[in-house]
Amino acid sequence: MVSNRCKLAVKEDLKRLGLHFIVVDLGEVEIMEDLTEEERVHVKMALLKSGFELMDDKRAVLIEKIKNAIIEMVHHSEEGIKTNFSYYLGEKLDHDYTYLSNLFSEVQGTTIEQFIISHKVERIKELIIYGELNITEIAWKMNYSSVAHLSNQFKKVTGLSPSHFKQLKEKRRRPIEEIGSR
Repeated sequence: MVSNRCKLAVKEDLKRLGLHFIVVDLGEVEIMEDLTEEERVHVKMALLKSGFELMDDKRAVLIEKIKNAIIEMVHHSEEGIKTNFSYYLGEKLDHDYTYLSNLFSEVQGTTIEQFIISHKVERIKELIIYGELNITEIAWKMNYSSVAHLSNQFKKVTGLSPSHFKQLKEKRRRPIEEIGSR
């Protein structure tokens, strides 16, 4: 689950199954009932129909928690990223960062850092498209040490500079009055 809409869908599935939840959060659900194996299968099937997966493997659950913590911080944090990710993940998930990093790399085939960079670049694209912040403000919001650092990372991932990406975005859209005229 990566959004409020996802949480709402899971809550609806649980209600349809007659289950009472204590917590439905990004990537985790706590219910009041102790489930039989048959009930567990019903929950699993209902979640699958909604596009979710019930995870029992503790390592898979931890990987999902890592992903959700990163997504939450990069995409849903209003005040911007103001902390070190390794510290944030270690504290939030109550595990040593080295353990989290090694587990993530082993299971996902990529590093936590690459996962973070990919999500940061997608968020930067979104912020550029919205056009509410300039690149300096975006660099500050996304906790880059400089505009040059953001630009280098953005170009490495997308093959475009942020300003070129912005130009492409502006070329895609034309005001209604200009359509059909030169």
